Amino acid sequence: MELEKQIEELDFALLQSFSKKHDRPWGALFSNPEQPDYYDANHAYVNRPPDEPDKIISEVVSFYRASGITLRFYLGNIESLTSFIGKLKESGFQIEQFSQPIQLWNQQLTPVPSNEHIAIEKVTERNYDEALAVECQIEEFGGKAVREKAFETEFNDPRYRHYVLKYDGVPCSSACLFVHGSQGRVESVATIRAYRGKGLIGALLEYIQQEAQVMELEKLWVHPINERVEKVYARSGFETVLNMQTGHAFLDGKSIKEIQARS
Repeated sequence: MELEKQIEELDFALLQSFSKKHDRPWGALFSNPEQPDYYDANHAYVNRPPDEPDKIISEVVSFYRASGITLRFYLGNIESLTSFIGKLKESGFQIEQFSQPIQLWNQQLTPVPSNEHIAIEKVTERNYDEALAVECQIEEFGGKAVREKAFETEFNDPRYRHYVLKYDGVPCSSACLFVHGSQGRVESVATIRAYRGKGLIGALLEYIQQEAQVMELEKLWVHPINERVEKVYARSGFETVLNMQTGHAFLDGKSIKEIQARS
């Protein structure tokens, strides 16, 4: 339970860096009207059975539609939400369920072979546009319409540290480190399609792990989106410590699985 509380604390801190959190007895509402199609910034989070499910569904639908925001539910501990999920389906919601692996770095650096083609830079005003161009090409991140605003918010938040990797001088990979207290979380790790398969992610992760050591972070987390990515992180010393059963409910827009399949 303590482990899950640490994960939730870090997750909420990250979400609140780009979204406003409205606490409710049954969970929380996250909203950012300036980015209505950014799912992580706009969703209702439910992780325990609500007493009045119909009332809550109505409240959530009204809350987001009043601001013209794409409506989503993120569901935690879905084993306990069977009845609520049934109510969501009756209300027309589509449901996705996931096994979300949570990985923790074992504090051991896995040496990456030196590669003269690779150069990694911290993102500053000088190379800001180069890093942004990489992330805007990643469909999983929502494309330019979503990522352009989100990247600006993160860049101006001292809890984020962004990195861009160049291959023969061409910006092609990016990642960031979000720091909250003594914990860190690796986010937005991606490589543009033309440069995948060159082992660039391993080089980025090693760089970030070295940064985490300098900052003396007690824990460094990552939440891989699927089993394939989980294996990539495992090669860099990230060990799966928990598999959380989560869900996603939506009325319109793209499913998370559809977005991930195209990335």
